[in-house]
Amino acid sequence: MQQDYIRIADIIPGTSVDGPGLRTSIYVSGCCHQCPGCHNPMTWDFNFGTPTSVADIMKVVEENGFNVTITGGDPLYSIPAITPLIKAINAAGLSIWLYTGFTFPQILNLPGIDDILPLIEAIVDGPFEINLRDTSLCFRGSSNQRIIDVRASLASGSIVTFNF
Repeated sequence: MQQDYIRIADIIPGTSVDGPGLRTSIYVSGCCHQCPGCHNPMTWDFNFGTPTSVADIMKVVEENGFNVTITGGDPLYSIPAITPLIKAINAAGLSIWLYTGFTFPQILNLPGIDDILPLIEAIVDGPFEINLRDTSLCFRGSSNQRIIDVRASLASGSIVTFNF
């Protein structure tokens, strides 16, 4: 069942740290991974932030015109809420990156994921692991995390990664 709003911790237009080029990063509240060393621990709380409609989020996205990154928290704990947002972003012709603490094999088993997975360009998967922290990596915090080319992975039946 889809929700009428998404609990948003923050929206940052024009960032270059959450994927290639300038992007609008949308920080969704709620995460049960609670990775030690997380740089957004306030977003673990599912009640943190502001309940925001897809229409209001899309106003910010369209006003800036950047491709979009959905992060958090962990947006995949809120699939019913983010589904209409991902569809709206895709309909606007913008690329979507998504950050999650789930691994790609786990993602494939999440309820409702089939409706949105083909609409996402890249997923940065896996929990942040402080003992594998590597500041030389682009767009990820620890070396266990992968930047997965979602469409190529779905087409091939095996994980295909982007190399940045």
